[in-house]
Amino acid sequence: MPTLILVRHGRSTANTSGVLAGRTPGVALDDRGAAQAAALPGRLAELPISEVVTSPLQRCQETIRPLLDARPQLRPHTEERISECDYGDWSGRKLAELMDEPLMRVVQAHPSAASFPGGESMRAMQTRAAEAVREWNARVEADHGADAVYLMCSHGDIIKSLVADALGLHLDLFQRVSVDPCSVTAISYTRLRPFLVRLGDTGDFASLVPRDEPAGDEAAVGGGAGAP
Repeated sequence: MPTLILVRHGRSTANTSGVLAGRTPGVALDDRGAAQAAALPGRLAELPISEVVTSPLQRCQETIRPLLDARPQLRPHTEERISECDYGDWSGRKLAELMDEPLMRVVQAHPSAASFPGGESMRAMQTRAAEAVREWNARVEADHGADAVYLMCSHGDIIKSLVADALGLHLDLFQRVSVDPCSVTAISYTRLRPFLVRLGDTGDFASLVPRDEPAGDEAAVGGGAGAP
């Protein structure tokens, strides 16, 4: 079965302003995010990518544009099921403000029980994304063969939930996974089990440099902004 390359969108204006963007329209890449996207074709140059699938949101569309420009033979497929989690009434709010919400403790410690007011549950988010991957695996294999490589550009919580699914981890453990903006995660699917062969690879180690303010023990809802 195929190998899936999961790319989180580049750093966005919401990431740097500390806002939980969700599905809010008009959230674009910032200057750093645009530079990350511009570097993506070089990082993936050796991969024979057969298909490109993307979330419909602007920041993902902008992230894959340089790759599509470099490979004009590829035509993107928009896939609603790998769109960002629907955070409902939380969308567009400051993350610092949301930390005081009682639901945030559930999101952090028991995400399988978390359902966002006016939005969706984290269980539903994982289910739709995993179903999309399984259907695309079958489609890509039928069209391009069992050894094909294809790419999906999506969002932090979606990618983390797909990693948990691939590893057989309960959704309650997915907050232990971290994927920075424009990071590459690769999952090789086989008939018996998936293999996680890359996780959150950005090609640099700036995000590992100790910061003036420690990151703390809370997971970054939505995925975080990566290195400063």
